[in-house]
Amino acid sequence: MKVPTSSTPPTTPVAPTRSGTIPAQSRAVTTPFAGVDPGRWPDVAAQPRGSGLRTAVAERVVRHALARLPLRARFAGRDSIGLGGPLMEVRRPDAFFRRIGAGGLVGFGESYMAGEWDSPDLVGVLSVLAGHAADLVPAPLQKLRGLWALRQPASQANTPEGSRDNISHHYDLSNDLFALFLDETLTYSSAVFRGFPAEHDLLPAAQHRKIDRLLDLAGVRRGTELLEIGTGWGELAVRAAARGARVTTVTLSREQRELARARIREAGHEDRVDVRLCDYRDITGEYDAIVSVEMIEAVGQEFWPVYFRTLEERLAPGGRIALQAITMPDDRMRASRSTYTWIQKYIFPGGLLPSTEAVERVTTAHTGLRTRQRSTYGMHYAETLRLWRERFEERAAQVDALGFDATFRRMWSFYLAYSEAGFRSGYLDVQQILLTREDTA
Repeated sequence: MKVPTSSTPPTTPVAPTRSGTIPAQSRAVTTPFAGVDPGRWPDVAAQPRGSGLRTAVAERVVRHALARLPLRARFAGRDSIGLGGPLMEVRRPDAFFRRIGAGGLVGFGESYMAGEWDSPDLVGVLSVLAGHAADLVPAPLQKLRGLWALRQPASQANTPEGSRDNISHHYDLSNDLFALFLDETLTYSSAVFRGFPAEHDLLPAAQHRKIDRLLDLAGVRRGTELLEIGTGWGELAVRAAARGARVTTVTLSREQRELARARIREAGHEDRVDVRLCDYRDITGEYDAIVSVEMIEAVGQEFWPVYFRTLEERLAPGGRIALQAITMPDDRMRASRSTYTWIQKYIFPGGLLPSTEAVERVTTAHTGLRTRQRSTYGMHYAETLRLWRERFEERAAQVDALGFDATFRRMWSFYLAYSEAGFRSGYLDVQQILLTREDTA
């Protein structure tokens, strides 16, 4: 979902950057929502017309699965099932099962958006579900996945044109929206903390710690010609330029590019950083180091060979590549890679998380790149997401004032909680990976 633009600027105060506010010329402009507009939320505003048979099968499968999990599912305040644990309150069971019957896991998320189920511990419930993901659907039905699971639409393929649309869908929502829950560095990827639990005021230092580790891994120093694929809002480019590197950084998000340029100019590094609106496939030149933070997730499996070949072609002899990537288990990636998910429909169209094994397979088969080092820190991402989610929910009134309706807020809270649960359960991980050419010592 992309928020349409208008000529009316947002009136809500925004989170501080180094100068105290986001520069006015870099703010996104949004049109207010007015409740659940059927034209905007067609799969949430109205009940799906799922068949009675699919609904009955969904109810039987879901009740059977929940009864064996360490949670408590309560239906319409009456009957409860489960082995005990975080509470899942299904307020409208008929609607809940009908959505799942019609849309599977997509319907499960849409049911939450519609308020048909809720939980006082949403992360807890989703962590239980993520931790038992392989066991939720009976084995016979898993073998028939192609018959009941929704398929990814061709319109979300990450062709050059498709990638621009997919990136815009999420990252061009509103700079002011992201500033409400991120810290002052406007860094939208996992931080690295010194210990847990963390507090929000520790995020800037933790994000700089993450960035510095990546720059060290890539060997970035004075005089380094650095390529960054995926600019974000410019913090890594600023940090690299402060080391004396010359940085070329590319993005497909117009909103991010404008704000990144403003922040780089404000930091005094405009002469050392070139921010380009450019697809990674169109980059030219040769670079001593390449860094890409949580961008491979948006590439798409069919384009992974192109992505890694591009990295290899742009790397100077003796150069180093440092990636930060969210990963999932290889068996789950293989099982779900063609399935259309709630995250793909509402949050990251065209997205797919790789596995460690998939990265190894692709780089070995299609390039001379080899993994030299990797480190994982999934629980750090869980903490990062918790801090973002809590800040987002604390600032609900400011989110409303930017023009985002209650359905959007439930969607975004579900997305942040869903992601946090993935890391807390161990279903997801995040890695920093060093790649060099095979012949590099």
